[in-house]
Amino acid sequence: MINISSEITFKTFRSGGKGGQNVNKVETAVEGALNVGMSNLLSESQKEIIKKKLYNRINSEGFLQVRSQTHRTQLSNKTEVVKKINLLITEALKRKKARIATKPSKAAKENRIESKKRKSDTKQQRQKIRHVD
Repeated sequence: MINISSEITFKTFRSGGKGGQNVNKVETAVEGALNVGMSNLLSESQKEIIKKKLYNRINSEGFLQVRSQTHRTQLSNKTEVVKKINLLITEALKRKKARIATKPSKAAKENRIESKKRKSDTKQQRQKIRHVD
């Protein structure tokens, strides 16, 4: 797990929601931005993977932006932003397990055909009987 907290730039702004008398005075909401292209902690291949997988979260300048305004204090929101960015990056860099193709077993094939025959029989029995002269 890579800790990117040293490369994140923070911006604060006023948050909506709870806060009482301080709600219109204190800037508790935090927005963290990480310049993926200029990061010294990530290798070039990691940067490419992150750009591909998180393209919808990276803006036109190349910044990965995350906001937090759930907590009442700026410090709590700051730690939340760091957690979110670290989680996003570690999830993006995880290798997906390759799917191993398997074939249905002989018993499974027989069961499928048998159930098709049973269904066909019940539908045949539902039809009206036609008298042929």
